[in-house]
Amino acid sequence: MKVVTLTINPALDKSAKVAEMTPFDKLECSDITYHPGGGGVNISRVLHRLAIDSHCLFPYGGKTGEHLKDLLKAQHINVFATPISIWTRENFAVFDEKTGLQFRFGMPTTPFVETEMSPVEKLINEQVGNNDIFVISGSLPKGLPTDYYSKIIQKLTAKGIKVIVDTSGPVFNEVLKNELFLIKPNQKELARLAGVEAQTKEEQEAFALKMVADQIAQYVVVSLGKDGAFVAHKNGVDYVKAPVISVKSTIGAGDSMVAGLIYAITQNETPKNMLRWGVACGVSATLSEGSDLAHKENIDKILKLV
Repeated sequence: MKVVTLTINPALDKSAKVAEMTPFDKLECSDITYHPGGGGVNISRVLHRLAIDSHCLFPYGGKTGEHLKDLLKAQHINVFATPISIWTRENFAVFDEKTGLQFRFGMPTTPFVETEMSPVEKLINEQVGNNDIFVISGSLPKGLPTDYYSKIIQKLTAKGIKVIVDTSGPVFNEVLKNELFLIKPNQKELARLAGVEAQTKEEQEAFALKMVADQIAQYVVVSLGKDGAFVAHKNGVDYVKAPVISVKSTIGAGDSMVAGLIYAITQNETPKNMLRWGVACGVSATLSEGSDLAHKENIDKILKLV
């Protein structure tokens, strides 16, 4: 069994610091860093720090795409990438040293062309084998149909894989038409799936358990933000609280959480311990600056607190 991550819409993440964010002034930036980004890419990065090698699949384009690919190879990630004509998008984050606040800027993606994606789909079929863990994480770029992820999953169902999905919006609704292993909505996303604006704690639990009973997913992990998370499974519900810490960055916290969940799955941990690992990795990501994600030493520290 191996772990394969798919990131259809990767990004080159750039971060910097300024003394103070002020309008109209020309702001001098310092501590410029570049990191590879995007849901599955980030998950592969954190898994590597947990000594779990994964196959990191994604399309890339232009100089930004080449830079992203080179950064991943420098981090010893197993890269399986196919070139496309569209340049890989960029994201930019600025840390205001005076206020301690982070400002995040997401650059738009040029619409993808579905006919260009056949090499990516071929790569998926080659890399995802029987009983593997297949992770689809991140946004779907414009130009691809909302059922694109769902069609990928349907083609792989005969392989008996464990499909883990972390996305949102109409794309998420389409994916849920398949039998999944694990999903990770937040509270707002869970409420939308239930067709309401908000839910009580009891309503959240009941709806998540119904999704398990209806065989939509074996595990429904619901992120509760600073309060931690809960997981619904066939034997009930487990909660894990997040410790109170000083946050440096929230970039990739959700992706780090998914990486922690996957790590625990590969170790055959109980649902409660799986969630502990997920919360610990998610919290640990907020201790790193910019898009540096969760590091093993921080994960070990936070594990003792959850």
